[in-house]
Amino acid sequence: MALPTRVLHGQSEYDPAREFDTMLSRWFGNRQSEGGSLAPYGVDVREDQDHLYVEAELPGFKKDEVEITLENQTLSIMAERRSEKNDEKKGDLLLHERRYSRFHRSFTLPSTVSDQKVNAKLADGVLTITLDKREETKPRKIQVS
Repeated sequence: MALPTRVLHGQSEYDPAREFDTMLSRWFGNRQSEGGSLAPYGVDVREDQDHLYVEAELPGFKKDEVEITLENQTLSIMAERRSEKNDEKKGDLLLHERRYSRFHRSFTLPSTVSDQKVNAKLADGVLTITLDKREETKPRKIQVS
């Protein structure tokens, strides 16, 4: 299977590479891609006999800011949020940390996944994508005669 594997060190979900990326982004002022940076949100991928599930953290994103594509067994998730203009809100801006952010992840799906039926739902800051497996690849019971 071509999906990335997440390795837990002990029982902790601490990811030093992710922490280092976050530190560098803060140190250099998030100067990547039009004044924003790639959002460091996590993604989990799991499967059962009938489905493959992709769950991505997308806090603060609205569903019209999220785009999902499936082409040639590659699932891509993109989300983009622009900063709000100060004139849309009353008062002087004293601190401005909520600005442009972008999320983009792509996964090569195994050949067992069907591209015919895909369901996506965004609720409570978590995007859940459910992909059906192909019928011919699902385990089946054989009757003994």
